[in-house]
Amino acid sequence: MLSLSMIVRDEAERLERCLRSVMGFVDEMVLLDTGSVDDTVAIATRCGAVVHHIPWPGDFAPARNEALHHVQGDWVLVLDADEVLRPEAHAPLQQLMAQQDLLLINLLRLELGANQSPYSNVSRLFRRHPGLSWSGTYHAMVDDSVAALLEREPHWRLADCPVPALLHEGYRPELLLRGNKAQRLRQAMEDELQARPGDPYACAKLGSLDVSEGHRERGLALLQQGLAACPPAAHPERYELLLHLGIAHGLNESDQAEQYYRAALAVPLNPRLSLAAQLNLAALLLERGGTGAESGPALAEAAALAEAATLAIAATSAAPELPQGWNSLGLIERRRGRIGAAIEAYRRSLALQANQPNTEQNLAVAMLLGGDINGARVGFSRAISLLEGQGRQVEARALRQQAGSMVKLEA
Repeated sequence: MLSLSMIVRDEAERLERCLRSVMGFVDEMVLLDTGSVDDTVAIATRCGAVVHHIPWPGDFAPARNEALHHVQGDWVLVLDADEVLRPEAHAPLQQLMAQQDLLLINLLRLELGANQSPYSNVSRLFRRHPGLSWSGTYHAMVDDSVAALLEREPHWRLADCPVPALLHEGYRPELLLRGNKAQRLRQAMEDELQARPGDPYACAKLGSLDVSEGHRERGLALLQQGLAACPPAAHPERYELLLHLGIAHGLNESDQAEQYYRAALAVPLNPRLSLAAQLNLAALLLERGGTGAESGPALAEAAALAEAATLAIAATSAAPELPQGWNSLGLIERRRGRIGAAIEAYRRSLALQANQPNTEQNLAVAMLLGGDINGARVGFSRAISLLEGQGRQVEARALRQQAGSMVKLEA
């Protein structure tokens, strides 16, 4: 028997989509409401869920632990309202849950709208066991209790779902702005760091946030502090710390950034989890082009572009479902003079995510370089129309002027 366990509050906008994604897969849906004033409870009940109620305890871990008390299944799937379970994951997960010595299954989660790290790994499907419980202030997890249980009962195994299992939209920038969510996340991270000074996970999250918000020196210090405390083996936090150190140094300190990206890629993880380091290093090599070499700059540039292409191809092989990898490959192949390969890459990206003006513009440029004047005209016109439709009038006018100097936009 498989139970869905959720804690919710005021999730009427997203809850039904989440619940419908598990209908027919779970045997029961159990929700713990912590004080909704919208239609959350009515929607859950209409979808067939059993709803229990508690006042908000002030922390996610005790709320998730209370929710666990109400489920009956042998296995427990834990979701948030801004997540959905992909149907492609149903069969692989059922096969894994049938294995008698499995304790927990890690789920790959696609972070919709994320600027970095399009995938994360979450421990959200586990056997109902009295030794498992949630802990942590910022991101409540069962990982600490899993590690302790494995010490006492070493016969248990952990496994990874072989396909992306969850879609998550909670980190979209526009959603973070709603209801001061970003500020609440920052405060939770500060509390976590205060409770666990030097903790690699807390340092990675808060350090990367500080860098992104312009507090670079504090962010770098936190990232280095977390790295010093992080185990050297295959550790997801080690990868994340190295990745964000690379981002913090960026193109202005490209040698240091390159070192951190390469060190991040040396951490043995699922290839989908390493996509950000792959694509960031590819972009760095594309930008630098190897021109810093004192001798043979043309050969150095060709070698840098060839490695960038290898990284982008690896990214598209690991995650062909993501447009970011195809965009990166298109830029690199165009720079290498492989116009046909660039056009194909841009088309693959648009097939996955339409209505992207930058990709349409890049495709138009590649078509123009390939001699397809009419295709370039159509592409530029489409990019301009998309920019106008998105309210980006200044960019639309600039592109119209630039493209108009190369092709006649009106057929």
